[in-house]
Amino acid sequence: AYSSAGGKATMGRFTSKLPLLGILLAVLLLLPCTAVAAVAKAIDASNSQRLDLPDALVGPESVAFDGHGAGPYVSISDGRILKYGGEGAGWSTFTYSPSYIKNNCDAPSELPPVAMESSCGRPLGLRFHRNSGNLYIADAYMGLMRVGPDGGEATVLATEAGGEPFRFTNGVDIDQVTGDVYFTDSSKTYQRSQHQMVTASGDSTGRIMKYSPRSNQVTVLQSGVTYPNGIAISEDRTHLIVALTGPCKLLRYWIRGPNTNTSEIFADLPGYPDNVRPDGNGGYWVA
Repeated sequence: AYSSAGGKATMGRFTSKLPLLGILLAVLLLLPCTAVAAVAKAIDASNSQRLDLPDALVGPESVAFDGHGAGPYVSISDGRILKYGGEGAGWSTFTYSPSYIKNNCDAPSELPPVAMESSCGRPLGLRFHRNSGNLYIADAYMGLMRVGPDGGEATVLATEAGGEPFRFTNGVDIDQVTGDVYFTDSSKTYQRSQHQMVTASGDSTGRIMKYSPRSNQVTVLQSGVTYPNGIAISEDRTHLIVALTGPCKLLRYWIRGPNTNTSEIFADLPGYPDNVRPDGNGGYWVA
């Protein structure tokens, strides 16, 4: 599945209709990353299984499996999160933001999904807390949300941090021991509908944050980050790995140990990273 936040898959279709500035931005977006680390390598995905979404449903962004191994659950562009029930059952709606029903987002519309995002929500990052069965959702417009194991309407937990609202909530992961939730806000300047500008302008107003379900408080761990996107907590729970989309890098942010509250570049990548997940062996899968 290609990320709807990446920009590369759709720019070519519209380049000829853009004004000169738009053409220049499009060219900038398609330039390859200059640094390639020896540790980053592509995999052969020719034997991977394809799970097609129902007709007219597009934009699968993040996938997650619950504590029972059920799923995958996937966030799509019309504001919903779907659950795959197997080859016979197919896909069904699992959850959505409070605005989805309020704004009649389930009614047929001729508008493209991107035009409805701010009203219906655009869920991006997904991650389950295994003990509680709760699903945490980073919605680009609605903020950080949570829904119980039975699905239905999600609850908005946070929409701002440090007095500044989220504008592009993106990736999420959970410390399965403490229940703390780590997530990213890709930009304080641009929304998801303007994601091309985050890369083209070199915007560095993104933030890495922590939500405590015990205090219901959000803490800004690091600000001034360049396009933080997907996020993953390490297997030993000592650090976070954050995908920096524009710079084509992975950032390591330490949350425990002698380097706590410091960060450094973890890897250079040959492309624009989006989601990142631990591989169970000390490494990471990067989309």
